[in-house]
Amino acid sequence: MLGVSPVHPLEQVKRPVTVLAGRYGHPVHPALVAVPIGAWVASFVFDVASHLVHDGGFLAQGSRWLIAVGVLGAVAAAMAGFLDLVAIPTGTRVFRIGLAHMSINLVVTAAYVVGYVIRGGAGTGPVRWGPLALSAAALAGLAVSGYLGGELAYRYGVRVADEATQARGYEDRTVREERG
Repeated sequence: MLGVSPVHPLEQVKRPVTVLAGRYGHPVHPALVAVPIGAWVASFVFDVASHLVHDGGFLAQGSRWLIAVGVLGAVAAAMAGFLDLVAIPTGTRVFRIGLAHMSINLVVTAAYVVGYVIRGGAGTGPVRWGPLALSAAALAGLAVSGYLGGELAYRYGVRVADEATQARGYEDRTVREERG
């Protein structure tokens, strides 16, 4: 590698490893995680609500559909997240946090797949207490994983544009025009 300076690890984690991971400063993973998070939170609300109405079967069925949507969204988010993870230098604290984030998400997704299966087909009445408890536990795991994802982005700057790029967004338009 003559004439090529090595990239600093902090700069390395800010750049996408492939176009599939999103543009510089605009990663795909954070946008995709909205689908499983939203679907799984809504499914839990449906689970609880199924116990509060006279015939909660329609809510139980809706919850099952939301779990399926969340699992499909989680697969897409996981692929994009993995592309971000491989940009992080191994052996670092940030990489270990990334591995924990990924591992927890895999367990959470597996729990939702199990929950989907044990709920069965078109049932009547509210969601049984076992699947509801599993959803609550999976949602707690999702919260822990989300915290770790926030650490990666907001504390350690994984896939966040560098400060010079960020500063350009705060410049006055006339200052930018004077610079050319």
